[in-house]
Amino acid sequence: MAVVRRGAPPDVTYDVTVIGAGVVGTAVARELARHPGLRIALVEAADDVGEGTSKANTAILHTGFDAVPGSLESRLVREGQARLAVYAAESGIPVEPVGALLVAWDDEQLAALPQLLAKAERNGYHAARLLGPAEVRAREPHLGPGALGALDVPGESIICPWTTTLAYATQAVRAGVDLLLNCRVGRVSSSGEAHLLTTGRGTLRTRYLVNAAGLHADTVDRLLGHDAFTVTPRRGQLIVYDKLARDLVRHILLPVPTALGKGVLVAPTVHGNVLLGPTAEEVDDKSATGTTAEGIAALREKGHRILPELLDEEVTAVYAGLRAATDQDDYRISAHKEQRYVTVGGIRSTGLTASMAIAAHVTELLAGTGLDLSAPRDVEPVRMPNLGEAFPRPYRRADLIAADPAYGEIVCHCERVTRGEIRDALAATIPPGSPEGLRRRTRARNGRCQGFYCGAQVRELYERGAEMGTG
Repeated sequence: MAVVRRGAPPDVTYDVTVIGAGVVGTAVARELARHPGLRIALVEAADDVGEGTSKANTAILHTGFDAVPGSLESRLVREGQARLAVYAAESGIPVEPVGALLVAWDDEQLAALPQLLAKAERNGYHAARLLGPAEVRAREPHLGPGALGALDVPGESIICPWTTTLAYATQAVRAGVDLLLNCRVGRVSSSGEAHLLTTGRGTLRTRYLVNAAGLHADTVDRLLGHDAFTVTPRRGQLIVYDKLARDLVRHILLPVPTALGKGVLVAPTVHGNVLLGPTAEEVDDKSATGTTAEGIAALREKGHRILPELLDEEVTAVYAGLRAATDQDDYRISAHKEQRYVTVGGIRSTGLTASMAIAAHVTELLAGTGLDLSAPRDVEPVRMPNLGEAFPRPYRRADLIAADPAYGEIVCHCERVTRGEIRDALAATIPPGSPEGLRRRTRARNGRCQGFYCGAQVRELYERGAEMGTG
């Protein structure tokens, strides 16, 4: 197994190369690794996995109740939700099945709820039901005044998106996949039976190619001569409220959706915070992840109607992510047999949920293009460090601390992250490439002080790990 952040790519011809180490690309690499005999590369422009759209989303494990019935997205979200729920339980990825309420605030929205219920049925989801205003109030006592009813979707859950991507990538690497970071693909040409990928680190040869480049999937697709879709980044700004706000909300509170998306929601997180967002702004710049005063003000205005008391709570952080939106209503996943190439584009906010089903679908498409696949095997199980508040953390476990006192030595007091957890992350199969990567693996510097008190110590631990070749 290999994780390489510098130097030329190996002088070999890979059987399959996956471009993009987000949640979808890592899931595809993991799925391919289940077939012995394949030499697989996973290449990523950034210095870590999950650095693009995968790191900044609303972290919801969807049921797919509101997808377009009959679409590829509908099927893959439904199948992916079932697969990921099982995988998360096996791998230690925190998931909380809190359910969702789709709240109607005016007569027009109330009239739309039966249609959404019928849509859920057409999508194969039969647990949804309509609630009257009294039951909505009983279920969410801190809700703002004026709620007329809701659609109850009990199967919706919250999940840790960071751990999911890292679990896929860890299993893939342990099963033999080469992970090449800091390896941006700038050109694709062909030589006989091989694609030649010109990267910032040299040329990489591969027989089959999968494009899971997220925001840049359209750019990579054009390198292969296609012009089937354009990614228009859709920026979503979010506010993260302090853990003291967690008791204000029991469900994911969704508005009735619009053409631009599911609208502004209020949702708990598995890390114990409360999210308000996202906005939905179409932007031209695929790196425009900054927040704006206007965006935050708009969120606060909408949040005041949904959960007024939330605005009195402390804000821990604000951030923005970009969704890989296209002008299509469905995923853009297609095989090009003559090129031994599969495009995985237009994967929107449901991509986290659908990731394992997308991976299985892409593997079938590769087989259809001629890739010879051996019988799949079970790869070595992985057990990820727990980042969820609803499950025992190391600082709470006397047995763990007795065996290793480093788990009792708290470094980040806001998030109660111990020296033992930081040490483990720096020595993991895929160590972080930056202090930000360490934050996503441990939650260190993720709390209300945002590293004001622990930042220097965390940085020192990170740099010491890097000097030892583990960070």
